[in-house]
Amino acid sequence: MIRLLLLLVAAFLWTHCQTAKQTQPGLLFTPATSPVVEEEKQTPTSPPSTTFVLWDKKLIDLGTVKRGEKRSMFFEFTNTSPEGVQIDLVDACECTKVDYPRRVIEPGQKGRLDVVFDSTEKEKSETVRITVVFKNTHPNGLPRIEVVEYAFELVP
Repeated sequence: MIRLLLLLVAAFLWTHCQTAKQTQPGLLFTPATSPVVEEEKQTPTSPPSTTFVLWDKKLIDLGTVKRGEKRSMFFEFTNTSPEGVQIDLVDACECTKVDYPRRVIEPGQKGRLDVVFDSTEKEKSETVRITVVFKNTHPNGLPRIEVVEYAFELVP
């Protein structure tokens, strides 16, 4: 059951990356050297629950990106649950490489996703999702899934 769910999440993300959506209205673009953090957004893939992990940001605006340019960023989270948490897998489109901690993050400790975005194959501006699936589960047995995103405005 869990493998089927993970397969469905991966298929959704692959499809999402193949059809880039326009950057959402209201995003503020700043010089490429200083990304702006947008408000946290609720994600439909995460079932409502008590706080499991707390992200320092859930959306990073990279601003203007030239095609072929690579950008590095990170998302940091704090384990706010009473148990150790561990990431099972992280999924994102081919343009995104993610390094994440393989160890257990104890209550109160921080973890970090280091992300490198390569715009070489991109045709237009979009918001890219990174899905983080934890080994920890909800009381109903389903895996805990968190989503973080980054947005960019592609220029020639």
